[in-house]
Parts: sequence; structure tokens; C-alpha cells
Amino acid sequence: MTTGSLERGRASFDRGAWNDAFSQLSAADRRTPLEPDDLERLATTAYLIGRDAESIEFLARAYHDHLSRKDLERSARCALWLSFELLNAGEMAPGGAWVARARQLLEGRPECAELGLLAVVDGLASLEGGDLPSAREALDRAAEIGARHGDRDLLTLAQLGRGLTLIFLGETAAGVALLDEVMVAVTAGEVSPIVVGTAYCAVIEACHEIFDVRRAQEWTTALSHWVESQPDLALYRGQCLVHRSEIMRLHGEWPDAMGEAQRARERLSDPPGQPAVGAAYYELAELSRLRGEFAEAEDSYRRANQGGRDPQPGLALLRLAEGRVGTAAAAIGRAMDEARDRLTRAKLLPAQVEITLASGDTQAARRAADELSQIAVDLAVPFLVAVSAHMRGAALLASGDPRGSVTALRAALTIWQELDAPYEAARVRVLIGLCCRELGDSDTAEMELDAARRTFGRLGATPDLAMVEGLSKAAVATEAGGLTARELEVLRLVATGETNRGIAAELILSERTVDRHVSNILAKLGVPSRAAATAYAYEHRLV
Repeated sequence: MTTGSLERGRASFDRGAWNDAFSQLSAADRRTPLEPDDLERLATTAYLIGRDAESIEFLARAYHDHLSRKDLERSARCALWLSFELLNAGEMAPGGAWVARARQLLEGRPECAELGLLAVVDGLASLEGGDLPSAREALDRAAEIGARHGDRDLLTLAQLGRGLTLIFLGETAAGVALLDEVMVAVTAGEVSPIVVGTAYCAVIEACHEIFDVRRAQEWTTALSHWVESQPDLALYRGQCLVHRSEIMRLHGEWPDAMGEAQRARERLSDPPGQPAVGAAYYELAELSRLRGEFAEAEDSYRRANQGGRDPQPGLALLRLAEGRVGTAAAAIGRAMDEARDRLTRAKLLPAQVEITLASGDTQAARRAADELSQIAVDLAVPFLVAVSAHMRGAALLASGDPRGSVTALRAALTIWQELDAPYEAARVRVLIGLCCRELGDSDTAEMELDAARRTFGRLGATPDLAMVEGLSKAAVATEAGGLTARELEVLRLVATGETNRGIAAELILSERTVDRHVSNILAKLGVPSRAAATAYAYEHRLV
């Protein structure tokens, strides 16, 4: 009976039927304690179906069994896999203790694959601690050992770590090339299931970190197929759903994105303590914010923070949408002060541009847009190039340069359309419409605003829809005086007695731009002074 369960468990393990493998191997173990090799199989199945505590228990038993047989290398391997599981779960002290045990077992031993795994652990620890040169040295050594010993799991983990290290060192192209090599081994079925899942999640996360949405989408789709082919898998599903939701949001599939994010939240909440649950709540918050569901967004941002995900820049943008510009500026300023590496700053800079423009600090917005542009040039990925051009265009428009602005915005629009990102494209079209108004091209302005209005309506982007409808109404009101929307705004402030400096601060413009607007207003209305322009405005009900 025991032999039957054992053989069935091994067969189920080989074909990826993880629940049955766990059931059969557990039954065999209850009758007669399993040998170390089968204990390792049982530990793997437990891990893959989400029974982490049992996986650790079985690995610990295998460790002791190997040790009692004087098989120090296999014992060290079990200790290192235990450390991987514990460290990934955030249990740093016990994880570090198992690393120490493995190190002690391998001290003075001839070169073996387990020394390579130890080098991977050391390299990833250095990477996490920001010691990139040490990480690179350790992971290079691990890759060399893996190649010499023909250990595909070791080599894949080492290459994965090397790729991530190169990205953090700023050698993005070389790092991405290594990650592509890793995924070739993964999709070819050359590595074990735990390494497959680890590689998928790490590579997809890296693609998101460097804004390479095309690669992220390709590997997320591949991960989804892999997960769907193994219905018993509990691991990786939640993280997979978070990334699927992010991609759906980009493509304008907001109801589907919300459904995926909700499923991710549910799966990552049980068992509790999974690190990615914060990312699921953040994604829910972003979708709620874009749809104008501000109370729901705030609750999800707070839960994201509780789950370990920094709620910025989304929370600051929520405050901006609520009209709390000072609060938004303080939040994004604090986040920027704490951000040191360029990838983190690149995530925050677009929000900083928008918020500083809203607060009237055009120069700060230009500086933020320039920094973002430099990062975009260095990384050279379409998504970030589009974001950079978008923010640069917004800053130029606010600085009184509609011609320069529209050039940048047209470049951004082209990329957003190529990436099939309708919401971002619509936001750019609003700014293009405002540029066209500034340049006197009212027909094109109205067409761009109408296109944006239709997209916002289809997506359910309620705040943006209200904004663009307000802009269209303002355009109708200007017809009586032949003024552009911006000129009408300036005239209204002139009529209150505001100085050019005050108008510049209110409308986030330079004083030179306000001077030009006032001159144009006087010329168009055919009046000699500000007082006469004020009288004209009241007489024709322009204010």
C-alpha cells in the first residue's frame, strides 16, 4: 500500500498534478517515513500548493536525514532552499540561520553546485542591501559554478540575479538581455517548477520597474498560460493577477482590470502576510481614483500601505483630484526627497510635474520634467519616453510655449497610440487641444477635446470627463469677444483688479506670457487700457 502511494505520488509529481502528489506522498509518509529525495518532492508540492509551513517542515526533515547519512552537500542544498522560502516570506532571522548552517557545512569543501547556490544567496542579499559590486561578484561566481556543473536551476537563478544587478547598475540593455536568456530556459522547461515561478515573477517585476510594458505583457501572458496549465498551483497566481490588472488598465479594459485586481487581493490575503497584497490594493486604488471613486481609492491606498506598498504617487494624485493641492505637494515632495535611485524617481516625477504645475511652481515642474527626460533617454523604453514627452509638453504649455508643447505632445500621442493606451492618449489630446486654442486654431482644439471626451466617457474616467466638458463650455463662452480660453481667463482676473504678477501665479504662467495675453486682449477688443477691457468684459457678459 505504501509503495503504491509512493509511486503514484512520484508520477503525479512528474506530471505537475501537485495536489494529488501531495496527497499520495503524504499518505506514504504517514505509513513509512519517506526517504530524503521523496521528502524533497513532498516539500516542493507543499510549497507549490501554498502549504508553506509544511514545506518547511519536510525540507527540515530532509536536511537532517541527509546530514545523518553524511551527505553534506545535499544537506546544505536543503538548508539553502529553506532559506529561500523563509527569506521570501520575510522571516529574516530563521532564513539567515539556515544560510549560516549551509555555509558551515560547505566550508572547506571542493567546488560543488551547492557552493554556487550559496553564492546566489549572498549575491541576492548584497543586491537587497544595495551593495551592487559585491552582488555582481557573487552572482558571476554562481553562474560560473552553475555552468561547470550543468545545474540549470543554479545557472538560471544566477543569471536572474545578474540581470537584476546590471539593471540596478544602470546597464539596462545588458541586464534585459540576461533576463531574456533566463526566460528562454524557463519556457523551454529546463528548470524546476519553483525556479520557473520565481523567474517569471522576478522578470515581470523587473520589466515593470524599468517601464518595459511590452516585455511585461508578453511574460505576464506566458505566466498566465503556465499557471492555467497547472490548476493546483496556489503560488504566483495573485502576483500574476496584479500584473494582468496593470496591463489591462493601460489598455483601457478597466472593468476587467478591476476584476483581476480584486481576485489578486483575495488570493493574496489567504494566507495572510503575503508581500504582494499591498500591490493588489494599490492597483484597486488607482482604478478607483481614475473612475472618480475617491472614498474607495483612499481606503485602498491605506490598505496598500498596511500591506507594505508605498501609496505614492497615487495618494498624492488623489489629493490633487480632490483639490487639496497643498497636501498633494507636501506628499509628493516628501516622497521625492526620500527617493534616491532613478527608477523610483521616474515613478514619482510625472506626479511631481502635475502637482507643481497645479500649485503654480512652473520652474519646479520644468526641472522635474527635465530629470524625467534624462531618465527616459537612458532607459530608452517607449512607455517612459511617452510619459516624459507628455510631462514636458504640459510644462511647456504652462510656461507659455504652446508651439514647443504641441511638438512634444504629438510625439507622446504617437507612442500612446502604438502602446494601445487610450486613457493616456486622451489626456495628451486635452493638452494638444489647449495648445491649439493658444495658437488660435479653434477647430483643431475642439476636435481634440471631443476625441478626449469620448474616450473618457467610454472608460468611465469621471473626473477627466468633467474637466474636458468644462473646457469645451469655456470655449463657447469666448466666442463673443474673439478671445481664446486662456485670454478669457486672464481677462476675468484683470477685471478683478489683479496685477500681472498675481495673474501669473493664479494661472501658473510666466509674467511675460501674461503681458503678451493682456496685449492681445486689448488688441482684439479694440480698447486702450485695462480699465476699458474690464468695462467691455462686464458689458458683454464675459465675466
